[in-house]
Amino acid sequence: MWSDASPRALLTPIAPAQGKTPNVNSLLQIEGLSKAFVPAKPVFADVSFTLTRGEFVCIIGHSGCGKTTILNVLAGLDTATTGNVFMDGREVTGPSLERGVVFQSHALMPWLTVRQNIAFAVTSRWPDWGKAEVNTHVEKFVAMVGLSPAIDKKPSQLSGGMKQRVGIARAFCISPKLLLLDEPFGALDALTRGTIQDELMSIVRQTQQTVFMITHDVDEAILLADRILLMSNGNESAQGYTPGGMAEVVLNPLPRSRVRANLHHLDGYYELRNHVVDFLVSRAIAH
Repeated sequence: MWSDASPRALLTPIAPAQGKTPNVNSLLQIEGLSKAFVPAKPVFADVSFTLTRGEFVCIIGHSGCGKTTILNVLAGLDTATTGNVFMDGREVTGPSLERGVVFQSHALMPWLTVRQNIAFAVTSRWPDWGKAEVNTHVEKFVAMVGLSPAIDKKPSQLSGGMKQRVGIARAFCISPKLLLLDEPFGALDALTRGTIQDELMSIVRQTQQTVFMITHDVDEAILLADRILLMSNGNESAQGYTPGGMAEVVLNPLPRSRVRANLHHLDGYYELRNHVVDFLVSRAIAH
């Protein structure tokens, strides 16, 4: 999916796809989504985009633009006012184990150990599995996030970063077709955040997982994403109300093998970063 086009060419805004029939060649297709909590003043409107298999997409925008609402609609935890979401050609109408979700809050069951928290998800996904098979599967994913020494500890015995690793392991262990991440590292310190970013990148590359992630961190998006979706906020002006929406879709021109340590040395990094920052500073209000 990496183009030979120059970084500057890849920063050209890409118009979102307009109303199409479900495309089974894409994992996820979002068509004309809008959400209005106040009639005639939707938070966002006409949001359309697709996710292909194995793609990592980040969405960025200021608070209130509707990022989390979109993620919840994709997860089947909320409904849009208008529009549709199709996954593998079937409309999303509610939660499913095909879509794993990791929130900023780890949402672990405090009375269960790490092993038991993840086993609960595994047995929900594969109820016919025996105890030994479940345990082997759990241990594999706990090791993947570097928590084997803490596998029999409860959440109260873990740091914030460790709890988020458990949440990531729990989401990956059910082999979801789509992983949805709602600012999962937002509450962590910079060092822990960087470590878990590296672990997430490693797991995604191993599993070829499709990921849709909300972030406010521009460098995080540049490090992780194949594409960055830029959302505008709704705006009240003398001409009337304009809803927010998908302002731009930006392709990441940097090599997919990029790592945090050398990100700022890569050709095209500063141009890409400046483009996204400029959008957030001066162009993120709908007109």
